[in-house]
Amino acid sequence: MNGVIIVDKPAGWTSHDVVNRMRRILGQRSVGHLGTLDPLATGVLPLVTGGLTRLAQFYTTSEKTYEGTIRFGFATNTYDADGEPVGEPTPVTLSLDHLQKLAAKFQGLIEQVPPPFSAKKIQGVPAYKLARKQQEVILKPVQVEIKEFAIIAVENNRATFRARVASGTYMRSVAHELGQHLGCGAHLESLRRTSVAEFDIAQAHTLEQIESFTKSCHSEPGAKPGEESALPCHAGIADLFIHPRQLLPQFPSVTADEPTAARIRSGRPINLPDLSRARQVKVFAGQTDLIAIATRVAGTLFHPKIVLATESQELARNKSGREAPDSEGWNP
Repeated sequence: MNGVIIVDKPAGWTSHDVVNRMRRILGQRSVGHLGTLDPLATGVLPLVTGGLTRLAQFYTTSEKTYEGTIRFGFATNTYDADGEPVGEPTPVTLSLDHLQKLAAKFQGLIEQVPPPFSAKKIQGVPAYKLARKQQEVILKPVQVEIKEFAIIAVENNRATFRARVASGTYMRSVAHELGQHLGCGAHLESLRRTSVAEFDIAQAHTLEQIESFTKSCHSEPGAKPGEESALPCHAGIADLFIHPRQLLPQFPSVTADEPTAARIRSGRPINLPDLSRARQVKVFAGQTDLIAIATRVAGTLFHPKIVLATESQELARNKSGREAPDSEGWNP
């Protein structure tokens, strides 16, 4: 099946764990994700399936929003609650007003040092692999953008926050640096991603909900125990997927007739006079079959940047055993 489905990632799972579970639930190998979440985190994890796995390249710089809790009083080696405490606990009295003023200094373009337990590479080796072996990890600051960082409330030694950030920003590092500024240490206690790109938490489904849906649609009235329905399940489960027209809203859409769709599928350029100002467009065959992303090469002439496989082609790929790649961060 070709599509994008939003999973509400459970705490304690890596993004790769979720991908593997979805491969089993959907019975297909071509499943990938659009941005790693740390094991501690929950929330929006968009998964791409079938031919649409090739859309991942358009989401590498997506904006993200988070809600979470920072615990003050001690730091950890991973900068979150999954790590080991560093140093002795320090008593702390938090002021909402003071924290809000401090948080304002983190907004905008800033230099941020990634956590030692991260996928950032040192001479080709992921930092977390060195950190696990208790080897020294020295990472250079990188420029990130925090578009919004608001401390919402304070209770005892914890502060809740809301953040909107550009790709590449580590909220674990933000928590750690806040603790350094206050001189008491701090770490990220919880994190929930509420949106990434055009996807938000209202569109998310738990793995249990998705699995329950697929089991129910495989059951046919009157079927014997253990006997699967002969009817395909895709038509029903498609309701859980994001409508293809809602993907990549920054690109205009065009619906191709059969001759034009045939040209696109064979990788040949097409003329789109109504879209002469667009840099890239989504090409559909019918209302829901996204067949290509085309790039304007000159005037009104567009060439397919990527041609997306049909479901029949993906079925053949599944049978051949080929899998879609999925990026992965660090596993504590």
